[in-house]
Amino acid sequence: MERIRILNTELVAATQERLLEELRQGVVVTPNIDHLVKLQSDRELYELYRQTEWVICDSRLLYLFTKLLPESLPQAIPGSSFFPAFYAFHKDDPDCRIFLLGGLGDVAQRAMDNINRRVGRQIVVGAYSPSYGFETNEEENDSIVSMVNASGATVVPVCVGCPKQEKWIYAHKHLMPGVRIWMALGATIDFEAGNVKRAPAVWQKLCLEWFYRFCREPRRLFRRYFVDDMKFFWYFGRQVLGLYNNPFDNKE
Repeated sequence: MERIRILNTELVAATQERLLEELRQGVVVTPNIDHLVKLQSDRELYELYRQTEWVICDSRLLYLFTKLLPESLPQAIPGSSFFPAFYAFHKDDPDCRIFLLGGLGDVAQRAMDNINRRVGRQIVVGAYSPSYGFETNEEENDSIVSMVNASGATVVPVCVGCPKQEKWIYAHKHLMPGVRIWMALGATIDFEAGNVKRAPAVWQKLCLEWFYRFCREPRRLFRRYFVDDMKFFWYFGRQVLGLYNNPFDNKE
């Protein structure tokens, strides 16, 4: 499948319809502008992206920026839109069994209940909201692996934020051989649980979903959107001018 290079990663140039048809195994990551900025300084995350089969554009704003490149993406596929499309696409597929990992408190359980009610069968076979800092808790990680294996899940969305979710997947997926598809989906589980609302459609069409989220959580998101992510415009401008250099090229 064709890929479009943006900074130091390559995004799959696919429509959502084609992705649903062709996604049968592998890891799915859904980078937005914040992720691309992290990829300029996090070597481990960069190396994981290089291994990843399905690097999908999560951001409509990022999709518009690709129009300035010689080749552009056909569309943005936000993870929060793709996941409900995915389980609807597989609603009658008995080999699609989902385990939800992420959220706080009872978020994963509520998301499981909502999805199974919408689909009309128990497509989600297990759910778990890990503790804060679980990624360094060996006992909890062992428990998660056991739960996933016992559930018979073939698809596991991990929704604990970037880069934690991507690093956790690659550190543990070899322990769960029955899982064919892994998805790193950030806040998607909160949307499915109903405790966080997505931006209204008009905000999404205007590429302002990020600003809607900022308005709801300004303290938490100010630095991300207005300090850290501003670096993207510098990096991308250099790419358009042919001046961008991968910070990890020729480095051990």
